[in-house]
Amino acid sequence: MEPVFRALEITAKSLVKATGTKITFRGLENVPTSGGAVVAINHTGYVDFLPAALAATKRGRRMRFMIKAEMQDVLVVGWLIKHTGTIPVDRTAGASAYAAAVDSLRRGNLVGVYPEATISRSFELKEFKTGAVRMAREAGVPIVPLIVWGAHRLWTKDHPKALGRKKFPVTVAVGSPIGADGDATAALRASMTQLLHDAQAGYEQPPGEYWLPRRLGGSAPTPEEARVMEVAELAERARRREERR
Repeated sequence: MEPVFRALEITAKSLVKATGTKITFRGLENVPTSGGAVVAINHTGYVDFLPAALAATKRGRRMRFMIKAEMQDVLVVGWLIKHTGTIPVDRTAGASAYAAAVDSLRRGNLVGVYPEATISRSFELKEFKTGAVRMAREAGVPIVPLIVWGAHRLWTKDHPKALGRKKFPVTVAVGSPIGADGDATAALRASMTQLLHDAQAGYEQPPGEYWLPRRLGGSAPTPEEARVMEVAELAERARRREERR
């Protein structure tokens, strides 16, 4: 039954209702109703995990996410991690998290991962890491591509939160499962790109909005500009770590 997980599901649904968020789900039949699978999710903001998790819930499933290990230091979050099968990832030593994810997949769980690793400031897909495909291959499970579009308007990098009753529409699109053989990373990225473009095409596109990619007339950084910003951010983090030492 997992009472903690059940309580989280009820809370998530209540939050969606309270904020007036309308989530449109497409391709839910592609979420397996049983057995393990890696669910590969795009990463545009801090709450895109929630619509993705609700997609699994609609299929009678629960998703175990891989999240950065630092979140364990937050008392409540650390407790939730222990009680929901969430997999903490230490980016300096990820072998244990990888092994835990493979084990979870072999036990028949859905494991949610972000192939881009970090939030995309351009709201386009960044380059993919290979971990999602490698763990799917090792566990002998498929990869399910999933796109969330619109949730970044609630909370994303470099912009203030908009968590009130904003009634922002959110689209969740799930693609056909992909086998982990061959050049699966390229196949996964191609599938997610098509899903993303389709979701964006059916969504409002007001010119100049910060949450809209430059390609669609928005004012978000281009992928090239976003990469420069990310490099600068990483350099600043390294400087701060050095100062603390």
